[in-house]
Amino acid sequence: MASTDAAALIASHGLRFRYGASAAADLHFPDFELPRGGHLLLRGASGSGKSTLLALMAGLLTPTAGRLAMDGAEVGALAPAARDAWRGAHLGFMPQRLHLSASLSVRDNLALPYVAAGLKPDDARITALLAELGIAPLLDRRPHALSQGQAQRVALARALLRAPRFVLADEPTANLDDEACDATLALLRRVATEHGASLVIASHDARIEAVWSEWPALQRLRLTRMGSAAMPLPTSCATP
Repeated sequence: MASTDAAALIASHGLRFRYGASAAADLHFPDFELPRGGHLLLRGASGSGKSTLLALMAGLLTPTAGRLAMDGAEVGALAPAARDAWRGAHLGFMPQRLHLSASLSVRDNLALPYVAAGLKPDDARITALLAELGIAPLLDRRPHALSQGQAQRVALARALLRAPRFVLADEPTANLDDEACDATLALLRRVATEHGASLVIASHDARIEAVWSEWPALQRLRLTRMGSAAMPLPTSCATP
């Protein structure tokens, strides 16, 4: 580990998180650094700590021990209000369950992040993102009238609204057929490149490694649950 985390986009050292008081729920994460301009694929079976690591990166959980720096900021060490402000300014998040409000239109769902931050919704930004993602005609639809792929694009638009430095995606290809999986991965890679955002994707889907097998900017980190530890296989800057 370098003496300063500022040189790396993401740097983790001695990171641990425990759920409750049980030692069986104590996750030990590997040390790693993601260089600037890189993207990260977290692989591993259920229970290996992928979603937990995403939540730690987002500042939704606080580490039990160790350091995790996101573009030089130890988000877990920030006060709650500062954490929220950092998240709003630097992070876009695509949860596995997309959490679109069923009672609101696509337009109003995308206005919510602005309202939550005490900002006036940027209608021009919302419209431009939907057009870029090919779903502009869906502006007034409610989530029940969207296909899974359309709903994912709405969630991606929501993640990109405030030009984040990071886009975290939890199982973005879950429950998708091969064609939809390929389309989702192509879209994620394209928007990350065009918007200058770094992707961090957590998934147990082997298709992602197959599709992104020749992307030099992608670093892979495999977490394997061994007793109480989440341990990596060797990482590589790999194909896609």
